[in-house]
Amino acid sequence: MKELSKESVTRPAVDEDSAGQRIDNYLIRHLKGVPKSHVYRILRSGEVRVNSKRVGPDYRLVAGDQLRLPPLRLAASTNPAGRFEPEILFEDEALLVINKPAGMAVHGGSGISLGVIEGLRNARGEQRFLELVHRLDRDTSGVLMLAKKRSALLALHRQLQDGGVGKFYLCLVKGRWQARKRLVDLPLQKRVIAGGERRVNVSDEGSHAVTVFRLQRSVGPYSLLEAELKTGRTHQIRVHLAHLGFPLLGDDKYGDFALNKSLAKTGLKRMFLHAARTTVRHPLTGERLTFTAELPEALRTFLDQAATRKNHATPL
Repeated sequence: MKELSKESVTRPAVDEDSAGQRIDNYLIRHLKGVPKSHVYRILRSGEVRVNSKRVGPDYRLVAGDQLRLPPLRLAASTNPAGRFEPEILFEDEALLVINKPAGMAVHGGSGISLGVIEGLRNARGEQRFLELVHRLDRDTSGVLMLAKKRSALLALHRQLQDGGVGKFYLCLVKGRWQARKRLVDLPLQKRVIAGGERRVNVSDEGSHAVTVFRLQRSVGPYSLLEAELKTGRTHQIRVHLAHLGFPLLGDDKYGDFALNKSLAKTGLKRMFLHAARTTVRHPLTGERLTFTAELPEALRTFLDQAATRKNHATPL
């Protein structure tokens, strides 16, 4: 990384796409290369002004606000390894939909320096606005939506809150699932264990969580299911399955650890959970859209091999 010096005060104006954001989030996104700690320091010290006034980090920007930013020394993002160029499923002026690979977090933090959002911003330096609409676990692949306008982000968030977004996953579980369709309504509670790691369990004191599972086919001792999320709780599919006695293959938090170790030797080195299909109304036009991400090759190969070994995959 080389250093890019900005020796003078800058005075950007807030546009419509940035209106409504907290100023700390705005600065973190726009001042690429500046540590978060420094962003908060210049806010606390009053070096950042909005319309000639001091503001706190929770100030919400208004279109037309005039900012004053102090001279800063930025680290230029010249490392090609920081660029992320995924498979694009859909893109227009408001929306970007990608096929996220497994093993990549959607954003940096907690020891992860680069996530999907940081990599995309590095690759699209000219993009003024780019935000995650929702999240996928690090080891989950598939459909991931990002907004390119703040108005689109807000509209999509409203759809998520109102249940207007259909999210369908493919998952392979241990055991022979019997019902063609099963609605699971079990509340989930989050907790933090030693080291700050999040865990989730079924609890009457938890938040409402509903998943609809549909059997796709049986593959030897396993079952391929479609999971439709009716709510969007942390680790919802994984915890519901584990609680029912059908752990997700490759799940290192809630799965069958001995089985996972054995499966890793036969080619399954990741969690078998894939966001296969998402339905949504376009945030600007209202058109109903469906985004589909094919099952990754590694999961297809494992599925085919499992069927061949047992020689009795049963399509439904």
